[in-house]
Amino acid sequence: MKSWSVVLLLISTVSLFSFLASAADPDPVQDFCVSVNDTKFAVFVNGKFCKKPESVTADDFYYAAGLHEPQPITSPFGSKITMAFERQFPALNTQGVAMSRIDFAPQGLNPPHWHPRASEMLVVLQGTLYSGFFTTNPHDPHENGTLYAKTLRPGDVFVFPRGLLHFQYNVGHDHAVAFVSFNSQNPGVVTAARLLFGAEPWVCPRMLADAFQIDVRMVAYLQSLRWEGNN
Repeated sequence: MKSWSVVLLLISTVSLFSFLASAADPDPVQDFCVSVNDTKFAVFVNGKFCKKPESVTADDFYYAAGLHEPQPITSPFGSKITMAFERQFPALNTQGVAMSRIDFAPQGLNPPHWHPRASEMLVVLQGTLYSGFFTTNPHDPHENGTLYAKTLRPGDVFVFPRGLLHFQYNVGHDHAVAFVSFNSQNPGVVTAARLLFGAEPWVCPRMLADAFQIDVRMVAYLQSLRWEGNN
């Protein structure tokens, strides 16, 4: 428990001080704005209804659900993301930070995706992860993008620049755990395969076949699968 506490303290410190210094979200215009859905006893500030300051308590800044417990891994990717975004933790509203815990089964994958509103920093707590990101397309049409990837072990840290496609894959034989922090209260996530093959209405199969240079029957098969997230 002591080692977990130290790691969580380190991540929290980095999130609240390093990322706040260059938060992607707009700067707050008041001390805090604990978001609330009930508008009866709230005021509207910065696009959210906020608790009146006199009704805010220390409990509002405490995430009781926490990130200390693993959640069941039921996704076909073999991974489970437990979020601490503004939606789950209202005190993050206007603070420009968020966190997640990712649990991986052996050979579990957090599939290629990107966050349109945030950079991401990952620290491995348990297991061995192969993690990386891709650059945007180069100007020369005859060149391809670059993959920056490393095999990460407990204590290792990796940064994924904002808006770039990235992934994590458990290459070990045991479960793996990682914590990530973002410089946005709501980073957003776009999972490439789920978006392209699971969108409603469907994307034109012939267009996808041409884009990936594969047979249209393969596209039809991929679109027939049940696409779901891992959060």
